Amino acid sequence: MAPSTDGNPLVLLVMNAILSGTFSYVVLRGYAFVGGAPFSWRNVALLTLVLMALTFVVVR
Repeated sequence: MAPSTDGNPLVLLVMNAILSGTFSYVVLRGYAFVGGAPFSWRNVALLTLVLMALTFVVVR
């Protein structure tokens, strides 16, 4: 049986960015749909960065 590895950090970073970005987009589109706030790509980028940082902290 092969030893376990943590994987390539670059792959994990890209996957985290894609998943966080998708989640941010969906959440903010839904929030705009119910009238919470207007949708903007700046908000998507900010929420994506926050989620990526939070994920990094929780995983480490």
